[in-house]
Amino acid sequence: MRQILLAVIFLSAIPSYSQQTLGFTLPDGVHRVDIPIEIHNNLIVVPVILNNQLPLKFIIDTGVRTAILTQKVYSDILNLSYTRKYSLSGPGGQKLVDAFITSNVTFDMPGVHGQGHSMLVLQEDYLELKNSMGTDVHGILGYELFSRFVVIIDYEGKRMTLIQPDYFKPKKSYQELPIRIEDTKPFVELKISVRDSSEMTAKFLVDTGASHGLLIEEDSDKRLRMPEKHISSILGRGIAGIITGKIGRTKSLKIGKYELNNLITSFPDDYAYRDSVGSKSYSPRNGSIGGDLLSRFTVIFNFPGETMYIKKNASFKKKFYYSLSGLTLRAKGLKLREYEISDVRGNTTAAAAGLLVGDIIVSVNGVNVADYELSYVNNFFNSKPGRKIRVEIMRKGVRMKKEFLLENQI
Repeated sequence: MRQILLAVIFLSAIPSYSQQTLGFTLPDGVHRVDIPIEIHNNLIVVPVILNNQLPLKFIIDTGVRTAILTQKVYSDILNLSYTRKYSLSGPGGQKLVDAFITSNVTFDMPGVHGQGHSMLVLQEDYLELKNSMGTDVHGILGYELFSRFVVIIDYEGKRMTLIQPDYFKPKKSYQELPIRIEDTKPFVELKISVRDSSEMTAKFLVDTGASHGLLIEEDSDKRLRMPEKHISSILGRGIAGIITGKIGRTKSLKIGKYELNNLITSFPDDYAYRDSVGSKSYSPRNGSIGGDLLSRFTVIFNFPGETMYIKKNASFKKKFYYSLSGLTLRAKGLKLREYEISDVRGNTTAAAAGLLVGDIIVSVNGVNVADYELSYVNNFFNSKPGRKIRVEIMRKGVRMKKEFLLENQI
């Protein structure tokens, strides 16, 4: 009901635009607009009206060229026509999901209108975004938005501001960083020390559509070898399936005048990562920086000027932790308020306590989780090492209680 109400408000508030302009535009005489955003799992989610009819939510992703709709059912509701069909494949050429291209699509956000867009439509929600994020997410927007505006992401204030480039003036309080736009994606060169005091300059994709903080492609440079202390884990999910790899800590990363130490760093297995990104055009890089790092700043992207600006926020000094419980949860049910354990990392306190894949979390430390979003529930399991966690679970219709301590394994 709330989502339908928002759609009515946005539709009634959409002003008239020139019908000659393709792409995203602001109303005549308007040079900037503020858009409310949600932050889930370090990802930016905005309200979107598709083809003036359907209220949806999209992730804002600097790493995506063309808009993506995660389920064909939504475009079928609008009777959209498709110009091409693709079969996306994973390891070994195994077919995973069909995808379709539709054209002349319109997107509306509060105060912003976009028309004449192409969109990739997935046959099924293979990315399972809503389950991993715990909120309804229907698609992804990327380069089409960043190419038209200077985009300010205020993670702390939960606001995205779009400014026409000719009217943008950076404030002196921001650190300016040069970026390069290659194949529609932003890249930045940063100083990094992975294992010791030796420092090198590495090239990173700036990826707002990734929830991790730092990812390193180990085979891109011998100086980027993973630390001796690391753990094996599932890193995420791409079009081609599960991405596996190792998790360790990088000694330091310098972003302009800012320095971050002991960063949680993902080192993906080469076969899993290449298969996942293989469907995208690939620019040589050493890795990527994502939401867990970017969310510690207010970030300004100026794609037309190939510049990026950052200013630290209240989260800057927050410690980097990785899955202190060893549990991965997925949200289920119509309201996405049923939380199932989808993975239990080996050699963790949760595994030793007897928690299993398929268990349903009922309460954590006396709190009924059905009253809260997934991000809130995950905060219990990643708060601080040494915290005692008491969980009540449902396993095959039987209620059980388990207890364990959060543990920092890296």
